[in-house]
Amino acid sequence: QVQLLESGGGLVQAGGSLRLSCAASGCTLSLYTMGWFRHAPGKAREFVAAIGRTGDTTPIADSVKGRFTISRDNGKNTVYLQMNSLKPEDTAVYYCAAGLIIRATIRASGYDYWGQGTQVTVSS
Repeated sequence: QVQLLESGGGLVQAGGSLRLSCAASGCTLSLYTMGWFRHAPGKAREFVAAIGRTGDTTPIADSVKGRFTISRDNGKNTVYLQMNSLKPEDTAVYYCAAGLIIRATIRASGYDYWGQGTQVTVSS
């Protein structure tokens, strides 16, 4: 079965950087569109970024545009979320998701598999 495992979260000061990784097993990553979502206390789950099967489409949320970058390495069955210039409002649990769709979507319903999440905390 498909399993996704996020890593790389932690505590960082505002203005710092983190790189999240999502390692996939039980699948060939090149068949999947990959996305990142986040869920902060008191807020609804929100879309962060996504990347298509070939990496040609990379929609990204306005709240993180210019600061976050999504990438993938199909040979390593891994997707990444590089987070720069972090702000306290970026604090959330970040989730990796995979879907059998050709193009990236911001809709959570387009994704079939989800990781367990990794905590990112940004201090002031």
